[in-house]
Amino acid sequence: MTITTSATRTSTTARPVWWAAATSGVVAAAATATVAALGDLAGISLDVDGEPIPVAGFVTMTIAAVLAGYVLAIALNRWASRPRRTFTVAAVALTAASIVPDLTFPMDVGTRVLLIAAHLVAAVIVIPAVAARLREAR
Repeated sequence: MTITTSATRTSTTARPVWWAAATSGVVAAAATATVAALGDLAGISLDVDGEPIPVAGFVTMTIAAVLAGYVLAIALNRWASRPRRTFTVAAVALTAASIVPDLTFPMDVGTRVLLIAAHLVAAVIVIPAVAARLREAR
């Protein structure tokens, strides 16, 4: 962030929401792929309901979730009275909802833990980065 001061006004220039979503999304995708790859190397099965999840699938799904989160953030930034808070609450709730299949689909306990960890890693990276770029209040 840069701050420019003049005799008449002070303006703050920050990266836009799309930049925060894009950069945190790339970092989160790499992080979830790393979690999956390390789990695979440790012998944790990546099979869910008898079908293997490729490590690249973690990247794809993370990017898809970040894109959906970005659309939500833009909409809330425009129409919500408290965009930052509303986005944070919604994103945390959606993260919790995304864990439900990990708890209900037939899979090994290690696979469950790995998938939940991947969801949480992505959320910890993306939610604060995007929320920080949203208005506090309208």
